[in-house]
Amino acid sequence: MDKSTLRWMNVVCASCLLVFALGTSGCGEEAQSKDTQTDETEPAVPVEAAKVVSGEIAAYFSGTASLEAEQEAVVVAKEGGLVARLLAEEGDYVRKGQALAKLDDERLLLDLQRAEVGYLKAEREFKRKEEMHSKQIVSTEEYEVARSEYDTQKANFDLAKLAVDFTTVVAPISGVVSERMIKVGNMVQANAPVFRVTDFSPLLAVMHVPERELNKLKTQQGAIISVDALPGASFTGHVERISPTVDRATGTFKVTVEIRDRTNQLKPGMFGRVTVLYETRSEAMLIPKTAILYEGDDSSVFVIHDSIAVRQSVTVGLSDELSTEILTGVDVGDQVITIGQNNLRDSSRVDVIQ
Repeated sequence: MDKSTLRWMNVVCASCLLVFALGTSGCGEEAQSKDTQTDETEPAVPVEAAKVVSGEIAAYFSGTASLEAEQEAVVVAKEGGLVARLLAEEGDYVRKGQALAKLDDERLLLDLQRAEVGYLKAEREFKRKEEMHSKQIVSTEEYEVARSEYDTQKANFDLAKLAVDFTTVVAPISGVVSERMIKVGNMVQANAPVFRVTDFSPLLAVMHVPERELNKLKTQQGAIISVDALPGASFTGHVERISPTVDRATGTFKVTVEIRDRTNQLKPGMFGRVTVLYETRSEAMLIPKTAILYEGDDSSVFVIHDSIAVRQSVTVGLSDELSTEILTGVDVGDQVITIGQNNLRDSSRVDVIQ
């Protein structure tokens, strides 16, 4: 190969390399230009937002409980016998000492008459011997025998009278007859249950609260009660008692809430939800609960600055059904994303939907 041919081939190769280099450079600049254009034209993510406001928030503890009566008594027959009459029925309001039923007392009245005759006879004899003893006509021994006989006959008369009185079954407390256990003509034994009387005011809701709430709940704190049987209705009450001990097996302590229902709509045995207000804070920084993102023990929100969503860690305080108190991380007036933040990246461009 001569020198002229070799020189020509070198020129051709150099030209090819130059063209390749220029082509590659042009492609890189075009790709970079496309990337830059893509970043600048990234579409804004539509979101909804709300401002951090200052307001009042209340903290509640909610639990479930069945209602029960503060006072309830099972009425028993103090004397056995045949049920002659019913003087009260289920649903009737009765006062303490009011008659509920009457048992047959024919035999007991005869026993009372016999005991009365013996008592009156012993009384006359005792008075006669007492007068004679004062005049020293009879001995002290005769006087003591007469007094002992009088005491015995009086006791027999009192017992017979008490047995007759016991044939009238009376209410031991004021309240509503919640159960009748006998019918006319039934034979009942002494001490057999015959009625149940329940005092509906007050009613109690007994909750078993986790021990971590022990320092939050105090007596006399207000409570709101709602029951499944009366949808839409709510009743007020207060914490009446708090057990000082924690159940080892369940890790809970007993809290008793007292409810006074003047409308008489609540009944023992109803199942409902009890909400106890234990703390209120004013001038708290509040945001909607939906704005907060949780990752383990950490919480954060997206704050909007010039249409850019910036993720910000926050410290939360009290919460209610709609709002959460923010202790640190945002300021009043900041705009936080409430809907659409779950798939956002930090520093994403957003479009707030009004």
